[in-house]
Amino acid sequence: MSAHERERLTDWLALALAPGVGPRRIAQLIERFGSPAEARRASRAALRDAGIPTAAIAAIGTPDAERVQLALDWVEHDGAHLLTPDAPLYPRRLLELAAPPPLLFVRGDASLLQEPQIAIVGSRNPTVGGMETARDFAAYLAGLGLVITSGLALGIDAAAHEGALGSGRTIAVLGTGPNRVYPAAHRDLARRIAATGALVSEFLPGTGPHASHFPQRNRIISGLSLGTLVVEAALGSGSLITARLASEQGREVFAVPGSIHNPLARGCHALIRQGAKLVDSATQILEEIGPQLGAYLDEHADTSGFILPIPSGASELARAPLDDDHKRLLAGMGYDPTSPDDLIARTGLPAYEIASMLLLLELQGRVQSHPGGRYSLRATRVGDDPGDNPGA
Repeated sequence: MSAHERERLTDWLALALAPGVGPRRIAQLIERFGSPAEARRASRAALRDAGIPTAAIAAIGTPDAERVQLALDWVEHDGAHLLTPDAPLYPRRLLELAAPPPLLFVRGDASLLQEPQIAIVGSRNPTVGGMETARDFAAYLAGLGLVITSGLALGIDAAAHEGALGSGRTIAVLGTGPNRVYPAAHRDLARRIAATGALVSEFLPGTGPHASHFPQRNRIISGLSLGTLVVEAALGSGSLITARLASEQGREVFAVPGSIHNPLARGCHALIRQGAKLVDSATQILEEIGPQLGAYLDEHADTSGFILPIPSGASELARAPLDDDHKRLLAGMGYDPTSPDDLIARTGLPAYEIASMLLLLELQGRVQSHPGGRYSLRATRVGDDPGDNPGA
């Protein structure tokens, strides 16, 4: 790390470590003085006029050297990054917030924070069906190139991360420092996430879990994402906080309905009554976020690895003619559920093309998806026109 970079990060750390100075006040200081360096150079009178407490003024000028050094030392590790709002890799979606986190400690691929994400959250004590739903949604969406973001908690969070790891990439936002894992049982999961995705925290290295950290973490989960999907949540669940924050941030909120007899469905039903979009298929999420994904692809036309065709409406997709590769894929598929690996072997088409082709064919009603990420031709129903054979 260069001397200039150390000095820049020290300025940000000085503001973040000052007592009584949170993200909102730091944003106000930056707006008033222009940069952390200029805020630190400001006179005590100017800082008092900006509403900074006396104790914080002293800390801004002379931050805790040990804590600053701890953070700078952590950044020197392989795969470690400290992102600040003026850094190129700082996620732009968080910059849209009224009070962006001033520090983001990242283990893994920091560039992933810029990519389109869907948050999946829910109960820490879900049903078996809830776990399967979270895993299947995550696997499907991640396989299309979306990043799945969650909070590394027990239950639905873990299922979402696991599903995404099987087909794509995932981000875990921590309620601890970047070198601590909570719960401890998820150490291996955290390691696997960091290897291909990213672990993110706004807390300094060494920070342990605290009850107040997790609602604070939730605003980052929702803020990074285009939308938040709640799979199972009881009334009063922390997942409902994430959904509320997503709504306040102008993000989409989705909820999976459940049995009226399942207490873990009541939170989702409450969200739906409040305006969240009821979803029972991942394609419904894609249809809602399609315009935002389209804007992203227009700006990143040469981005490799993002293979999702943007649905501007099922009716338009249904009229889209099929090319030879799509026809070959249909010819290699039967009415029994088939895995993408088998389709690759049968057709010789590359995996990254098959994933996007399957989505288009599903939106057109030619194929249907099944649990476990498998697909089949759409079964002919009574009343269907024989000329509408989806495999034709």
